[in-house]
Amino acid sequence: MINKTLIQDVLEASLKTGADFAEIFVEDTISNDLFMSSLKLKKSTTSREFGIGIRIIKGLRSVYAYTNSKDKETLLKTAKEASLALGDLSLNKSIVLKERLNSNIHPVLYVPSSVGISDKKAIIERASLSAKNYDKSIVQVETTYKDSDQKIIIANSFGLYTTDRRIHSRMTIKSVASDGIENQTGYIAPGRSMGIEMFDVISPEKCGVDASEMAITMLKAKPCPSGKMTVAIENGFGGVIFHEACGHALEASSVSKNLSVFSNKLGEKIASSKVTAVDDGTIKNAYGSINIDDEGNPSEKKILIENGILKSYMVDYLSGKRMGVKANGSSRRESYQFAPTSRMTNTYIKEGEDDSSDIIASIDNGLYAKRMGGGSVNPITGEFNFSVLEGYLVKNGKIKEPVRGASLIGKSTEILNNIDMVGKNLALGSGTCGAASGNIPTNVGQPLIRVSEITVGGR
Repeated sequence: MINKTLIQDVLEASLKTGADFAEIFVEDTISNDLFMSSLKLKKSTTSREFGIGIRIIKGLRSVYAYTNSKDKETLLKTAKEASLALGDLSLNKSIVLKERLNSNIHPVLYVPSSVGISDKKAIIERASLSAKNYDKSIVQVETTYKDSDQKIIIANSFGLYTTDRRIHSRMTIKSVASDGIENQTGYIAPGRSMGIEMFDVISPEKCGVDASEMAITMLKAKPCPSGKMTVAIENGFGGVIFHEACGHALEASSVSKNLSVFSNKLGEKIASSKVTAVDDGTIKNAYGSINIDDEGNPSEKKILIENGILKSYMVDYLSGKRMGVKANGSSRRESYQFAPTSRMTNTYIKEGEDDSSDIIASIDNGLYAKRMGGGSVNPITGEFNFSVLEGYLVKNGKIKEPVRGASLIGKSTEILNNIDMVGKNLALGSGTCGAASGNIPTNVGQPLIRVSEITVGGR
């Protein structure tokens, strides 16, 4: 993509104002997108994104610049202009780059660009047909297929030179059910760090059925009552609550600036002793996994919370410099257009010792949140609000009628301490996380958990 000697010249130019650190990130990504609606392929696009990002750090000040050009003159000019934001030209430093090879823990059988559009279309067609044929009340099905093949080079003034290749595939299915008066939607979106072989382990037909089943169930549901309740949150994407309400507050980008509810709390009890939470980028072929982060550090498995005690944060280089700690494979970015910062990979609550049947049986009057949706959180205060895509009332230890329009409202510190039962059925769910360094693939997860009390929004 770009000559190593040129990279070395650019890094040396970046240090001319006395910077402590310089880094270059080179990206070449090919993406494919298909969109099907009403069983007809409406869009098929292939795109390519190439660019180079240059980051320079002096003390705790950071400058980031990027360009689409790999021309030597342009790159040296970009580096010089960025470095001038940190001081006057005065120094000459030499750098010797040493190449490091990385282990690939995410084997791919079929590179997406080698697979024809007809094969990809056939996959989403299978999902669309199963969704549409599930029930006559399904009036619309929209399905997408997305893949990306990203090749990167990372080099820095510490002498690191390394490369990586990242391949992701994802499908989304949205089913709309109607009774002629109201519409309700079901949504399923599996993803993996794999090629098209992902659909050998994930059934497109089952995904279509699940999306339509959710839409039909919610179409028949009554409005959810509101108030403080005991809530059981199901496994898989139910972990989005921990990801959003707690995970972001454990990223060093906010912790290092005292902008997190969990700043300066290492070693303190911040959650129920039932809670052990992990961020693990080393899970084979998982959607949020990485071989190396976007600063070139090997991916790690990090225990964030152990039996309720805060053990670690997710740390990038600049935030770690503020805090006086080392980076731990947590620096990520969407593309060369973004400076990297601390982000999650696959973040989940570990399995516990409670049986799912016992968790439900323990609830006299509450809510079973089978599928969670999106939400919002303030990492400074920990206040959050999340929608429940599919929910059911629980009465006398039994799951009863479905309800819609439910939301879970609270504070991260409260929900962590109110988790009093944790099941054994750990599962992960894939999603896209947006933050300061753009949108990145992640996984959330947990087993079935019980929250003893939380505010449920409804009618």
